[in-house]
Amino acid sequence: MTNQKIGLIAGSGQFPGIFAETAGKKGLKVYAIAHVDETDTRLETLVEAIRWVKIGQLKQIIAFFKENGVRDAAMAGAITKTKMFSKVRPDLKALKVLSTVDHTQDDGLLRAFASEMEKEGITICASTFLLPELLAKKGCLTRRKPTKAEMADVRFGWGIVKEIGRLDIGQCVVVRGGSVMAVEAIDGTDATIRRGGKLGKGKAVVVKASKPNQDMRFDVPAVGLRTIRVMRDVRASVLAVEAGKTVVFDRQEMVALADQSGIAIIGVEQ
Repeated sequence: MTNQKIGLIAGSGQFPGIFAETAGKKGLKVYAIAHVDETDTRLETLVEAIRWVKIGQLKQIIAFFKENGVRDAAMAGAITKTKMFSKVRPDLKALKVLSTVDHTQDDGLLRAFASEMEKEGITICASTFLLPELLAKKGCLTRRKPTKAEMADVRFGWGIVKEIGRLDIGQCVVVRGGSVMAVEAIDGTDATIRRGGKLGKGKAVVVKASKPNQDMRFDVPAVGLRTIRVMRDVRASVLAVEAGKTVVFDRQEMVALADQSGIAIIGVEQ
């Protein structure tokens, strides 16, 4: 950290609020960029200053941070990917960045935007640098452990999820009995679990992991209470996540619901 200010580029979900609260407790003043129709408005009460932008307004983001003397920033929270085709409003600076990338997949875009910000003197930090305790630990989190058959599916799913990650398609697969039930696409993890869980008929194994060359500054895999609720609804049996590279929200409540639902949760190391 070069000063006692931190910029926050906030998406949806609870991560931006958790980040802002933690930064405040550590004595940092938070200057937040919030996205219209994505970011929780309650973030306004947790930060020093905030500016609302539409997806793609890169010039405003850079100007806001410069106006407030912010030299370090982090990205926290998701942007609904389906909105990238309907809600994005790129300004001229964003269009210039877009012209330098070959495709619109997550990593290429985010790295290009981060590189542009760093040219402007704003360093993008790892999204978890203030919250390492949120990262999944190795081992079984729940009372029920996966069976041998389920662990075989975890290993099978691991190879698949790493390959789709390498291709920058997604970070989650649902498998059963050595067959792929669903692969994450632009619709996100919850929709993938619903699709795969219905086909798995009570024996679906969900595997979520980082991309092989995961950039921890953004798009870090995340699971939480909602993940288990979706799994319960479709009677999926196991959630396997990558230890050290997956953010776990509401850990205590998540594990409690998994125990009530007979779902096993396991942290796996590469």
